[in-house]
Amino acid sequence: MAFVVEVQNVDKHFRLHKERHKSLKDRVLHPGQGSFTDLHVLQDVSFNIGSGETVGVLGRNGSGKSTLLKCICGVLQPTSGQILVRGELAGLLELGAGFQPELSGRDNIYLSASMLGLSRRKVDGLIDEIVEFSELEKFIDSPVKFFSSGMYVRLGFAVAVTANPDVLVVDEVLAVGDERFQAKCMDRIRQFQADGRTILLVSHNADQVRALCDRAVVLEKGRLVADAPAGEAVRVFREHLLGGATVSSETTQVDGGVVIESMRGSNGSFMAQTGQRFEFEVTINSQMPVEGAFVMELYSQAGKLVVRTDPTQTPVSLSPGTQTLSVAIEDLPLMDGSYQVNLGIVSSEGNTVFAWREQIAALEVSYAGRGAGLVALRLNVH
Repeated sequence: MAFVVEVQNVDKHFRLHKERHKSLKDRVLHPGQGSFTDLHVLQDVSFNIGSGETVGVLGRNGSGKSTLLKCICGVLQPTSGQILVRGELAGLLELGAGFQPELSGRDNIYLSASMLGLSRRKVDGLIDEIVEFSELEKFIDSPVKFFSSGMYVRLGFAVAVTANPDVLVVDEVLAVGDERFQAKCMDRIRQFQADGRTILLVSHNADQVRALCDRAVVLEKGRLVADAPAGEAVRVFREHLLGGATVSSETTQVDGGVVIESMRGSNGSFMAQTGQRFEFEVTINSQMPVEGAFVMELYSQAGKLVVRTDPTQTPVSLSPGTQTLSVAIEDLPLMDGSYQVNLGIVSSEGNTVFAWREQIAALEVSYAGRGAGLVALRLNVH
């Protein structure tokens, strides 16, 4: 496979000054550089992206994701190592990046497109398409300093995708737009994928990465901790999100000691029938009392999230030691297929994860009817 992007042993350090010279007099009397610390944002990061691949970048805030993308786009230079990019690259990194606030939206289209290597004549032929995609026809001749954050994103994304680059780099800015425009952007990204273009996508939405990306890399404190297929990378990412998690294909354990050890079907298997009751048992070991909630996720074979249960509806109380939870799904609404099962113990609000287990089982569902899709609906027609 021909590599379009090669990241080779990249380090990036920033120097943080604690005391800086405030005047020329201070510099003459104290010629030293003052006290400072080196901040290591990226440390020995290496991976390759092949032609036509869609690769996600996952990591907590401060893990170095945005710095990595800026290095790939050439906004920053690595302290050591090198990055090779073959082909035309367009990056959407930050709100308003490359825009001049005093200029109109139309003028900023020409400015931004010129930085992507497009001639004015080329932009003349594309500007109507750019304005139409951004849905900013009424405001395109107003200074962008009056634009909202969502309008910035629309304009920036419209310029980047209309330029038809070989490599599209998208940071988390898409999270700012409204839901309908986000869906529009996802459709354009899928069109890019169908055209065989290369995409590098940073997102906090693990489900989005799982659905869109062929594989993903996970950063933790500036180091690459995983480069794997999207599903496996999401598992590692979620385990690191727990804080102090030990990465294993078997269990996830946080400091505090809650472990989801196993899942077992009540009939000894994970075979189920549409519309029937399905029961299973989950063995959990806890080293402390925990008041939380039980959460279950089901994913289709295509990696699409089918359902994530509401934690407010399934409270659990764990006592120290090993215990078994009995769980039942009433009138299983799923159609024929195999579904990956993820289980978790979270706080009642769902914002704290005590334990998580990815792909603990594969639920095999059989359906005797003639319907199609993922969900079986029971209709009552009069």
